[in-house]
Amino acid sequence: MNTAKLFFVMSLSVAAAVGCDRAEGTPRPDSNDTAAVQGEIAQRANNPTPAAADNTDKNDRDRDPAALTPGDQGENEADRTITQKIRQAVVANDTLSMSAKNVKIITNGQVVTLRGPVKSDKEKADIAAIAQGIPGVQRVDNQLEVDVD
Repeated sequence: MNTAKLFFVMSLSVAAAVGCDRAEGTPRPDSNDTAAVQGEIAQRANNPTPAAADNTDKNDRDRDPAALTPGDQGENEADRTITQKIRQAVVANDTLSMSAKNVKIITNGQVVTLRGPVKSDKEKADIAAIAQGIPGVQRVDNQLEVDVD
């Protein structure tokens, strides 16, 4: 008896799941409908991915062994404190964009490297000034890039 109930419940569950595989009223494409497939291919061909999505140059730059990454962050207390204070000041600055608030801040040997996109030359200069104003910073290497998008 329990087996029959289990079989019935499982069958009902499968039927419900199969019935919910698409929104009501949405036509289901016929897998043999080559015109629909060809139309979709043509539509994709006419709407190529925008050129702005190509970040090959940035990827090449980031693969450069000389390029600093957050993994190069100094592990001593002074470097960590400098990075923390810069990040706090940048995040607290209401004039900066979200992009600017998310730039990479890397401190190693009390030298701060700034990397990432910002919205304007002013943001680039403002973040560099914030970093330079933190006690203990010896030099700022400003590699921020103004994003023209």
